[in-house]
Amino acid sequence: MKEFPQCPLCSSGGTRFQLERDGIRYFHCSRCELLFVDPVQRPDFEEERRRYESHRNRPTDPAYRRFLRRLADPVMERVAPGSTGLDYGSGPGPTLSRILTEAGRPTRDYDPFFAPDRGALGARYDFVTCSETAEHFHNPGVEFRRIDGLLRPGGWFGLMTGIVGPETDLVSWWYLRDPTHVAFYSAGTLAWIGGELGWTLALLSDTVALFQKKADWVAE
Repeated sequence: MKEFPQCPLCSSGGTRFQLERDGIRYFHCSRCELLFVDPVQRPDFEEERRRYESHRNRPTDPAYRRFLRRLADPVMERVAPGSTGLDYGSGPGPTLSRILTEAGRPTRDYDPFFAPDRGALGARYDFVTCSETAEHFHNPGVEFRRIDGLLRPGGWFGLMTGIVGPETDLVSWWYLRDPTHVAFYSAGTLAWIGGELGWTLALLSDTVALFQKKADWVAE
């Protein structure tokens, strides 16, 4: 029997081949429902950097700001002015942190490529945002546990990513065209993450999810 790769989110060995598209192999985990790229086909660090540097998202672009407000607005509805946050995966042109800071929620940036401030990972926050970043996680299990450690009890985690739905045609889905997109989440996957980390989940749309860390949660 052919051995399939271990799930990078839940570490399960219960994965199966899902599809191949443009020469890239995708696997599905039966435990947490993550869809992921074959680990041997992930881009390396420099390939990723070059791809991200080609992005033309500018902090002053009104259209880009409107796009990010899909996540910023529901986060700001839940955290009071003066709350402090972190934008996890801020990219080459940090904008979400600027929107939140301008609205009275001071927000730091962290990005392994463009803002590798390890000090930002040593603090705790009232909220953490992650916009169009989680699909790039090579090791989402590690990343989400790190985010959990960044949140104060009762804190909020705002996630924006393309969410796989029951009607999603993976063969034609545009989200699979980007070679740096290597992890894809369904509602079931997000529910698994919430259950594993003690977060309550509110799925707001097919791109935005909010989690709240329980005030009395102790991770095993």
